Amino acid sequence: MSTVVVYESMFGNTREIAEAVARGLGAHGTVEVHEVGEVGTLPADLDLLVVGGPTHAFSMSKPTTRADARTKPHEGEIVSTGIGLREWIESLPAPDHRVAVATFDTRVRHPRLPGSAAKAAGKALKAHGYRMIADPETFDVHGMTGPLFPGETDRAAAWGERLASVAHA
Repeated sequence: MSTVVVYESMFGNTREIAEAVARGLGAHGTVEVHEVGEVGTLPADLDLLVVGGPTHAFSMSKPTTRADARTKPHEGEIVSTGIGLREWIESLPAPDHRVAVATFDTRVRHPRLPGSAAKAAGKALKAHGYRMIADPETFDVHGMTGPLFPGETDRAAAWGERLASVAHA
């Protein structure tokens, strides 16, 4: 099975989840992990696309919400400095075969606000002709900049294993 995991991450939390999902998928075939600004062309034989990003203002990030996030106190470098998932998905061509897709996001646990980058990405990918194989998944972050809550990377790896099973069915 050929799988690509694409992520957008400001403070590194979504990148950690993407890498954990890829570990879970790894036993089931070839898995590539790419930051959204460095994706390039998707493989012609792609079976599963997994897409994740942080929830900003109840949805996928926008240039303005990414600019605002960069102003927040945080440790380390900003991971995604170019385009976000929203722009990348808009530029995607429709697949020429049935490609399975699953989406995830990271967001603040408390207070749990409405809206989800994963739901918005799933809706946009479905409109492009991708086949959703799972409900959008959320992974919890302490505050805006993190870190992830304990156990979230283990949960992400297990989710990746489940996705591989569903994609094979």
